[in-house]
Amino acid sequence: MASSLKGTQNGAVETRDGIYQTARTAAKALRDQEILAWVTPDHDLPAFDPDAFAGSCDTLYLLSKSLSAAAPLIAALTDATMRAAERRAEQAGGRLDPPLIVALDEAANICRIADLPQLYSHLGSRGIIPVTILQSYEQGVTVWGEPGMAALWGAATRKLIGAGIDSPRLVRDLATLIGQHDVPVRSLTYTDGRASEQISLRRQEILEAADIRALPTGTALLLATGTKPALIRLRPWYQSLHAAPIARAIKTADTAIADAARRHYNRDENPPTAPHTS
Repeated sequence: MASSLKGTQNGAVETRDGIYQTARTAAKALRDQEILAWVTPDHDLPAFDPDAFAGSCDTLYLLSKSLSAAAPLIAALTDATMRAAERRAEQAGGRLDPPLIVALDEAANICRIADLPQLYSHLGSRGIIPVTILQSYEQGVTVWGEPGMAALWGAATRKLIGAGIDSPRLVRDLATLIGQHDVPVRSLTYTDGRASEQISLRRQEILEAADIRALPTGTALLLATGTKPALIRLRPWYQSLHAAPIARAIKTADTAIADAARRHYNRDENPPTAPHTS
């Protein structure tokens, strides 16, 4: 590793500057004292152990604002956790038990894992189930490039497309994947005062591109491997059996966030003064 680092330092100036700039961007989060406190060892607080977490039934929440300074740290912790789960799966004979669900909301903004499309191809076979949530197909192309996003799309065994798709290319591709069906066409012919009826079949798209774009709120398209596409109705959490405890948890979390924000702003507006002696 030392030889590799020395080779980078002594390499071409253009290549070296690009590598250094990437390192500066990744380490920029550590300039924030609050973020630095997250990764600074504190013997009075428990330390997060990815390997121990992979063998537990615990839940890890990594929260950050979109495109915030903490995004590289969030991505690094997520990546470390997935790789620890992969090692645990290999030690267990190939699959993790119980399985690990990795829900990556705003993956293109906060959790930019460069090799996520490649990980998709084998994580499922290790008992690690990634769920990547994107605002649009183009958002994924911006992060992973056209080949990377195509690889991620192809490796996903379940694709859920909600309402509000405004990508002409995506809706055309979806219309093709959904396929066509036979539509009976009835025609009447009048000859010498007599009428004859004929029924023929015409192939027509089940859902046209415009229909996919106009999906009503609360519905979604499900593309699952080995089954035909389905139009499903989504069930909001506030209509589920667990609505009451979830609502209480949200209220408690909102109150805690508001209290923490007030303490933070009050501290900034009224900083502690140093003792003055004359």
